[in-house]
Amino acid sequence: MREQYRSTPLLEKDLAATPMDQFARWFHDAVAAGLREPNAVVVATSTTAGRPSTRTVLLKEYDARGFVFFTNYGSRKGREIAANPYVSLLFPWHPIARQVIVTGTAARIGREETAAYFRTRPHGSRLGAWASPQSSVIGSRDELHHAFEELAERYPAGEPVPVPPEWGGIRVVPDAVEFWQGHENRLHDRLRYAYEKERPADAAGGAAEGHWRVERLAP
Repeated sequence: MREQYRSTPLLEKDLAATPMDQFARWFHDAVAAGLREPNAVVVATSTTAGRPSTRTVLLKEYDARGFVFFTNYGSRKGREIAANPYVSLLFPWHPIARQVIVTGTAARIGREETAAYFRTRPHGSRLGAWASPQSSVIGSRDELHHAFEELAERYPAGEPVPVPPEWGGIRVVPDAVEFWQGHENRLHDRLRYAYEKERPADAAGGAAEGHWRVERLAP
């Protein structure tokens, strides 16, 4: 089960100045190529003892600050991020022989930002966020449907639905982002942006300063 990738080389001189700008370019390419759910991303977390877990979520926002997805904070990933904020993201864009790998630190976003996004969700999805105690053991599917139906009676279509207190956004701030481009004979391109701190944050509240270094990895 092998496939020969035929692609344009990924060269250092063609990269954007920052990984988020480069990600925006590639995300646009993935959308233009007609990939199904190009915002699907595998999120890897781990316990403080180093036991990993993975799942696929949907990226909902990205900008210079990082990558944002939404979840129940009581879910397995939510609990693991609260205990150990170091995570990895993988965007598997196989049809165009590309993938993006992110490592960084995850933290909750502000409640106002969460509420703004929650209001854009379909009514049923807002009810579902309340009905499902994500990652908890439940007795049956009927139990889940019953909880949803009770909520639908309490908040009929057109009525505002409050944001669940344990539901919200997670932002992953990258410290390294690798762009992988497949090629023939497994001579793939792997270019990684790695963040180098030049000055740490200070006690007076000054932000850390640094720059992005690009390095090529052997495939």
